[in-house]
Amino acid sequence: MPYTRPTLSDLRAHVAADITSGLPTADGLLRFSNLQITGKAVAGLAHLNYGYLDWIAKQGVPYTSSGEYLEAWAAVKKVYRKTATKAVGGVSFRGTPGKIVDVGTQVVRGDSAAFPSLATATVAADGTLLLQVSADLAGEAGNTPVGSLMTLGVAIDGVQSVGAVTTAITGGADQEGEESLFSRMLDAYQSTPNGGSRGDYPSWAKEVADVTRAWCAPNAFGTGTVVVYTMLDDANAVHGGFPQGTNGVSTKDNRATSGNRASGDQLIVANSIFDQQPVTAMVYSCAPIAAPINFTITGLSAASTATRAAVAAAITEVFFEQGAPLSNGSFVGLSDIDSAIAAISATKGFVITSPVANITNIIGYLPTLGTITYG
Repeated sequence: MPYTRPTLSDLRAHVAADITSGLPTADGLLRFSNLQITGKAVAGLAHLNYGYLDWIAKQGVPYTSSGEYLEAWAAVKKVYRKTATKAVGGVSFRGTPGKIVDVGTQVVRGDSAAFPSLATATVAADGTLLLQVSADLAGEAGNTPVGSLMTLGVAIDGVQSVGAVTTAITGGADQEGEESLFSRMLDAYQSTPNGGSRGDYPSWAKEVADVTRAWCAPNAFGTGTVVVYTMLDDANAVHGGFPQGTNGVSTKDNRATSGNRASGDQLIVANSIFDQQPVTAMVYSCAPIAAPINFTITGLSAASTATRAAVAAAITEVFFEQGAPLSNGSFVGLSDIDSAIAAISATKGFVITSPVANITNIIGYLPTLGTITYG
């Protein structure tokens, strides 16, 4: 039976009742009496004590812990908060062949974010200078897509000041929030590792900064292979959350070749998993292929822009929760999409005329929201 914590008003009433019962021939609760003031002070202290005990009880179990106590409970299962990481990528400039650019040269993005070079580079014979750079500050803000304009922080003789990102600057992540850490901790308590079971690979993948969702497909590329699909919903939001790189295996695996070696986001995941996976498994880190699903909804032709945006967000949330790049009999329930839209005000009377059935998950493909046509 749950314990009901008394409110401050209840405590004041109890103290007042005790004072009255202890002074049957006098009124100890007069407006400015010392006993009344003392009684309120005692009730307030008791309320604080109840609050502290309530907080202690919550920190005493993993399910309700928070802050440093959440981190402590997570550490028991070797789950640690992901620290902020810096984005890394490549920027190209034009210059005079043979010109040398020192390590640490500042490259600046249009918003003044700085990206120092990681190594000394030389302008190639074709006049191309490729600088490997890293964001000066850790966090998702350092991620920069291919084609973004960059400039040198200082003028360098023989090198043009304006260049562009030719290898996406990725891998930047903010420090992990409590909600994500809490979710990973619960997974660790509920799923005991078995040295390479199907559930281990998603857990290992989600230890990587930025990775928010992960799935495992055993033997998907042949006997002895393990395919791990990942999504970076926050860091790669501009790309729909899909990893940016090349599918493949870890560069730490001596079976890696030029034809199956991962790069970009996929390589970061593959290298992280390699240190924990069984030695015989050949693990492929892959990005799911987007499978847009178009909708036709009648009854909402007069819906406002805000309502339509809410409908799109509701469908997207269902896809987020139920979509998976696996052919394990799972699906995105059309009834759940119906319920999500029905929960939005001003949508009464709508009917989804397409699709007409549940959306089956297919291995390698992640269902996403396509276009919505209102009739």
